[in-house]
Parts: sequence; C-alpha cells; structure tokens
Amino acid sequence: MVPVYAPTVRRREMDAVLTALVEDKVGPGERSEFLIQTAKEYLGFDSCISLRSPVTALALSLKLLNIEEGKGVAVSALSPLYYLQAIQDLRLRPVVCDVDESQACISKETVLSALDDVRAVVVHHTLGFAPESAAIAEIGVPVIEDCSLSCGTFWDAAESGASCAFQGIFVILGLEERDMITAGGGALLFAVNRRDGIALKNAGRLPPEYGLPDMNAAMAIAQFRELAKNLKKRKEIAQVYTQASLRTRHKRFIARDDAPYNNYAFPLILETGMKDVKAYARKKGIEAANAFSGTIIDSNPSLAERCPVSASLSLRTALFPLYPRLANADVEKTAKVIGTLP
Repeated sequence: MVPVYAPTVRRREMDAVLTALVEDKVGPGERSEFLIQTAKEYLGFDSCISLRSPVTALALSLKLLNIEEGKGVAVSALSPLYYLQAIQDLRLRPVVCDVDESQACISKETVLSALDDVRAVVVHHTLGFAPESAAIAEIGVPVIEDCSLSCGTFWDAAESGASCAFQGIFVILGLEERDMITAGGGALLFAVNRRDGIALKNAGRLPPEYGLPDMNAAMAIAQFRELAKNLKKRKEIAQVYTQASLRTRHKRFIARDDAPYNNYAFPLILETGMKDVKAYARKKGIEAANAFSGTIIDSNPSLAERCPVSASLSLRTALFPLYPRLANADVEKTAKVIGTLP
C-alpha cells in the first residue's frame, strides 16, 4: 500500500543526526540556535524562537497580543483542532469562520461575516495554499499566520520574482510529523516587525523545557538543506497527477498567481462519495485520505450550518500520496488511479 504520508528524512540523514549528537547534549543548545539562524535567513525574519510544540507557539503569540479575557479569536473551520484548546486555555473565545471554496482558506469576507468582537485572526495556510493575508489584515485586528504547510511557497514566489510576504504580526512554522518541514515535533515562532521582535525575544527567555531539543533541531536543519530539491521533486510529481486528474470530473483548488503552490499535497474535491474513492484506491494498492481529518469541523460537525463550505469540503476532499521519496513506479501507479477514479 502506497501511503499518503511518509517520512521525509532519509534513514542515512537520521543516522547522521544521531551520530552528531552522541557527544553533544540532546536538549536545547547550539543546534537549536543554528536552526533559528537558518530559518530566519530562509524566511527573511529578524526575530525567531524555537519551541517544543506549535500549541505553545500559538499560545505564546496570543499572549503577546494582550487580548482581554472573553474576547474573540477568529479561526478557520478547517484549522487544526488544537487551535480551539490553545485559545480556550487562555480564556479567550474561538470564533469559527467558514472558508473560501477556491483554496479552502479563511478570507476577509468569511471573517467579516462571522465578526463577533474579534480581537485577532489566526490564518492557517490550509493544505499549503497561501490565503490573501493582506486583505484579512485590512480588517484592522492583529493577524497570526501559520505557514506550517505552506513553507516553500514564499521561497518559490521570491525565485520567480513575485511579490509575496507575510502580513501577520507573528508567524508560526510547525515542525510536526505532517508539516512541510518536519523535525518529529516542535515549532518556530517569528515576529514580523522590530517592536514585536523585542517582545518575542523577551518572551523567549523561557525554561529549557519549552525549547526545541537539539535532536529535533538537527532534523529540521537537514530538512531546510533539502527543501529546494524536495520542492522540485514535489512539483514534478504534481504535474503528473494534474494531467491524470484532467481526465476526471473531480476538481482542484486554485493557488494564487503571486504565490505558486508548494505542492505540499495533491488534494482533489470529489464529485462522488469519499467512501467509494477510498475503497477504489485501496483496491489498487493506493491510500487516499480525508484531507481534513483532525480539523475543527471534523470534530465539531454541528458547525456545518454556520460553515457550510467547510463542511462540504471536509466530506469530499481526498489526498493522494505526494512526497519526495515516492518511487517513480508508485507515482505512475497513483496517477493511473487518479485518472480512473469513479
């Protein structure tokens, strides 16, 4: 069975990481600091701290905004479920918004339609697509961006000469198993401007138990080094799948012109039932997964009336295997399945 998700770090890379750490400390240290420098150069930020979890990164960024208890924080219904817990733990109120159907991302319009004493917006880059953050920022409340799945999109945009920048006050780059850059766990938290960078630096003086261990940092460094090559490979695979999908009636999301898609995944919006597609793919030795399992609306189906687009997409968006280590034979096999989906 060809899985949808697979380890991105090669075995020999992992062995090199472990060997390098034999005589080094495993907790936060020099390698974590080197990762911070690497990430700042890559994404163009002056301020960054490393943390053990994206949950901590979200909670810390919300704390730095000094939002009064009970006030609203807008999030997409297709955001990770942990967003709700992080917001509620701070005694804030999650305001769940619908998404734009073309990208499955939160938008200015969907935030405004749900505006209910909202004091911040957390913009999740769903499935790696970069939303119109500049338009959301025009609402006039602080924005936090989560680029855990879209890392590489902005690099690709810069390479092509397009103008593409983050609009959030803080930016989260998760390093979890299914994020674009994986370290087996953890997150990087960036500040966009100097003033907030000073606040972030002061907040970064946390007990070592909050910091990213060197072992995880070393894995992330290896991922950054391989990113350009991996993006190229992902693009090549996606082109094969796209040609196959044109023979079907199923639809694809649309990337912004100024933010070329990083091909984090290959999602299809199905015109038939998810169950039938998954069964067909499994019969052919390919895994197809629900793109939005583990999201807010997946665990809270009662939100369907308030967020009809999110509810619809959560029931009929499937993911197919797309990762740099995918063998050519498996790419061809998956493309054949995509092109003959019921």
